[in-house]
Amino acid sequence: MTSPASGANSAADLPDYAPIPRSALGPALNDQGYYVGRVERNLYWVTDGVYQSAFLTTRDGVVLFDAPPSIGHNLRRAVDEIAAANGVSNRVTHLVYSHHHADHAGAASLFDGDVVRVGHEDTRRLLLRDDDPGRPAPEVTFADRYTLEVGGERAELAWHGPNHSPDNIFIHLPGHDTLMLIDVVNAGWVPIYNTNLSEDVPGYMQAPATALSYPWTHFICGHLGRLATRDDVVVHQAYIADIEASASEALAAVDPVPFYMHYGENVWAGVKAHLNTVTERAAAPIVAKYTGVLASADIEDFTWTTTFAIMQSLRLDRGLGVSRPVHP
Repeated sequence: MTSPASGANSAADLPDYAPIPRSALGPALNDQGYYVGRVERNLYWVTDGVYQSAFLTTRDGVVLFDAPPSIGHNLRRAVDEIAAANGVSNRVTHLVYSHHHADHAGAASLFDGDVVRVGHEDTRRLLLRDDDPGRPAPEVTFADRYTLEVGGERAELAWHGPNHSPDNIFIHLPGHDTLMLIDVVNAGWVPIYNTNLSEDVPGYMQAPATALSYPWTHFICGHLGRLATRDDVVVHQAYIADIEASASEALAAVDPVPFYMHYGENVWAGVKAHLNTVTERAAAPIVAKYTGVLASADIEDFTWTTTFAIMQSLRLDRGLGVSRPVHP
């Protein structure tokens, strides 16, 4: 595998990639660089084409779900735009954190005053640890489940174990036929590096099945320019399942001995050669199969590193392909 940026000194040196499938793209942004649209009834979503947030207007104020800094002050503009159009309050009364990461919560401090912040108990722990003034820790926390009721509307918050992060939660809005789960599925696109930079690979791989166990039509996935559908989640599952199967086959097929014999006492060189060979063998058919199906599947670094992460999880979490016997 070669890195796309290797040796690139100018734009002319950068590689070309397959065209993005039109189905992966969302609506056009306005002149201020955002799009706000209705999900269902009084639930709205906001995107800058890369990140997503959502908000719920109620008779008692606005509930905001995540505050990505790349959208930043456009969140306020989006809320004001919808509130003015519908003659409702634009006062943000609650802010729900999907998880603690700064790229989804870094603009939380823009909404201060008497805003009630809600999140998983680990979100509070991690935000207190990180001590970022842009991400005030939530005052209202929960361990497994929490029902947030504001102005006659309801959001069901649930933690089903670690996945992308230790604290990433499922946000179900049953009255709006919507599920919000961030940084697991990218609608129409492959995950970026290492299963979307996820900390718990088995949890990440399980999360889409958990998402599909909920009743919903609309899916807010946190990234890129459109909402996801149930079909998007199924295609994502197929991509991950194909990687898992390909990595399992490669672990069984690639003999590690020649690599370690070649490098002798340089054990780490043997490890690199062995595991890179396994990963390259496993990733190649996935890149070929999904190019043109999922956007950026042909950016080899993405599929390669996600394959590497899943292959390592197969080895370390499930014990596959670990050739050394237990020492007597």
